[in-house]
Amino acid sequence: MDGVLDRRFLKNDVTKKFPNQPDLTDMTQAALDVLSKNKDDFFLMVESALIDKASHPLDWERAFTNTIMLDQSVAIAKEFAEKNPDTLIIVTGDHTHGLSIIGTVDDDKPGTEMREKVGVYEDAGFPNYKDANKDGYPDDINVSKRLAVFFNNYPDYYETFRPKLDNQFVPAIKNEKDQYVANKAYENVPGSVFREGILPRSSDTGVHAVDDMVIQASGPGGEKIRGYMENTELFRVIVDALALKPQATK
Repeated sequence: MDGVLDRRFLKNDVTKKFPNQPDLTDMTQAALDVLSKNKDDFFLMVESALIDKASHPLDWERAFTNTIMLDQSVAIAKEFAEKNPDTLIIVTGDHTHGLSIIGTVDDDKPGTEMREKVGVYEDAGFPNYKDANKDGYPDDINVSKRLAVFFNNYPDYYETFRPKLDNQFVPAIKNEKDQYVANKAYENVPGSVFREGILPRSSDTGVHAVDDMVIQASGPGGEKIRGYMENTELFRVIVDALALKPQATK
């Protein structure tokens, strides 16, 4: 399934073949409409797996737009909770990827080296994305002054400082020695820079990080959610909110 960037904006070949792919917001709303008919209440887990799918190949634009889609899905859940105040909403991530926004990339800065077009600290300023139609997404992802986002773990690859508009980024491919090397398809992109990887040559994409995940919640039991929690503690909050009783044993 395509991510939101390809599906909504780029209209790639897969999207043209399957134009009716649902958005995560569509799926969330449909699930709530059906499950809420259960008189005994329900449990629903919504996962935005395409954030992870885009983060592995260092394709942050796709990861970010999919994050916006998740945020809009959470808004649907909050709207449901307003009408059903006995609803507990928990939002967290499955795991992390090491990446950071460090400033902006400004094509209008002088010079040909893209690294010199990266603005940090007081030189960063604001990117010039616009959302004229107010749908929550940038109207154009490939603006002249965009976010500078970099990953902290990676295979050999060519950093282009630009969004990948044709297809999802493929940072590394196998060579004749069965090792992953930088994909030369990006070598001649103006201003691209070769980055020697820090991962073993058996890795073709970035890997998960072990940073703690913040947990946020609202509704009954939400007061027991506090920033960072051990998994079993979190499940206990869910069990209590659902008022589950242990089954009797024979």
